[in-house]
Amino acid sequence: MKTILLACFSLSLLTSCSSSDSEPNIPNTPDNSTVYFPPVDSNSWETIAPSELSWNDQELSNLMSFLEDKNTKSFIMLHNGKIAVEWYMNGHSDSSPWYWASAGKTLTSAMAGIAQDNDILNINNKVSDYLGTAWTSAPLEKENLITCKNLLSMDSGLDDSLGDDVSPENLQYVADAGTRWAYHNVYVKMQVVISQASGQTWANYFNVNLRDVIGMSGNWIPLNDLSVYWSNTRSMARFGLLIFANGKWEETQIIPEAFLNEATNTSQNINEAYGYLWWLNGKSSFHLPQSQFEFPGEMIPNAPSDMFAALGKNDQKIYVVPSKNLVVIRMGEAADDENFALSTFDNDLWEYINAVIE
Repeated sequence: MKTILLACFSLSLLTSCSSSDSEPNIPNTPDNSTVYFPPVDSNSWETIAPSELSWNDQELSNLMSFLEDKNTKSFIMLHNGKIAVEWYMNGHSDSSPWYWASAGKTLTSAMAGIAQDNDILNINNKVSDYLGTAWTSAPLEKENLITCKNLLSMDSGLDDSLGDDVSPENLQYVADAGTRWAYHNVYVKMQVVISQASGQTWANYFNVNLRDVIGMSGNWIPLNDLSVYWSNTRSMARFGLLIFANGKWEETQIIPEAFLNEATNTSQNINEAYGYLWWLNGKSSFHLPQSQFEFPGEMIPNAPSDMFAALGKNDQKIYVVPSKNLVVIRMGEAADDENFALSTFDNDLWEYINAVIE
């Protein structure tokens, strides 16, 4: 499960990305009267023809062919909440479940905001306030530096080279919390924090406070020390729409807007392109998983600068683009068989998307 974003970039992008100023994402504040929300208790979902959006029909065909060739199983584009494109291919259907992989980290981020709004935790508190001491192998004074926010920001200072196991003996001190960014499965401890703080199982708290209130389907499936979310594609699109609408579903605020704004902007001063388990485009530099190098320029140059994304192993994707009123979902197998560090899928995909919408 470790680190999937390497699949998103090519070596050439790492050395040739254009630079841009690192500005905060400007929150999209759509007028809810213009954003469509599908019914919570129904499978119905309004559509809008691409021609009504003046999209390029010929380029749509090219996009579909590209996706099919790249092992895609499903692809959805929402415009202001309505389905403009919905395709299933390579043996998949609208009811088929598929795994979110690390794109599901953003579900954990959302739940942290909800739990904080419910006054059962504070992300600025140390993790040991909820899990007790010795949840790591770090010296006590170092363990007590690690806050819930450090888990969300991936700057816990714990060793990311010891594999996916998050048992205490595998969570070893490397640097003080907040001084080193490293993509690490220790984020899953945030789920344990929420479970302990709520007195409920992680899955139950998630279902009651997020899944069921926006009409998602799906379940958390245990995998080693992790839980991986599986759902159909429209459920992933529902979550993307909730984020696009600043955490609001119709007239109900599900995720606090202020928290979501923090989550989708730079969360620490090491990796500009990382929020609270969200990846951020449009920054002047970025780090990749399994690397301590800083690369100049935007992560995905072909994508809009205000785009932020949930990215998972084998190219599971949620792209949210406020400036274009878009949510884009891709589920499937890995786009390429090549080494993760050499994949150009995200940038190539946005080249095709841009040809459709511009």
